[in-house]
Amino acid sequence: MTTHAPTRPLPTAEEVALARESSRVLSAYLQTRAETQRIEIVDDQGTAHPIRVPVSALRLLVDILTEIGEGNAVNIIPIHAELTTQEAADVLNVSRPFLVRLLEHGEIPFHKVGTHRRVRYQDVIAYKERIDAERRKALDALAEQAQALKMGYE
Repeated sequence: MTTHAPTRPLPTAEEVALARESSRVLSAYLQTRAETQRIEIVDDQGTAHPIRVPVSALRLLVDILTEIGEGNAVNIIPIHAELTTQEAADVLNVSRPFLVRLLEHGEIPFHKVGTHRRVRYQDVIAYKERIDAERRKALDALAEQAQALKMGYE
């Protein structure tokens, strides 16, 4: 039996404020062409420990802090990760039965591990980007049609 991990709790007001400030301060130091930055972590005794960190990781940290600063919970998933059907459905914000229908109709590639379907995270995101692009195209066409018919969108 598998269990679904509980969703992450939303950040507290104190965490939101701290993340917002941290994101702003840290982003000011990332205007560099260097591939690494040296930061210091201070332990409980007040001793500073220098660490070299890739700038790409610090940029990701700024993105995380920005999301938390907006009051959002954050979850990190590696690009190459394999998801269960429930996890993939959660990423797309659809029901698991709807996702299974997408898989069975070939909309998203999957493979089976025993009797369980597994979906690569990057395939879920590719589907999401494709469907979002189709939706934007349809909305643009509707907006263009509304303007051509002078429906008050001028």
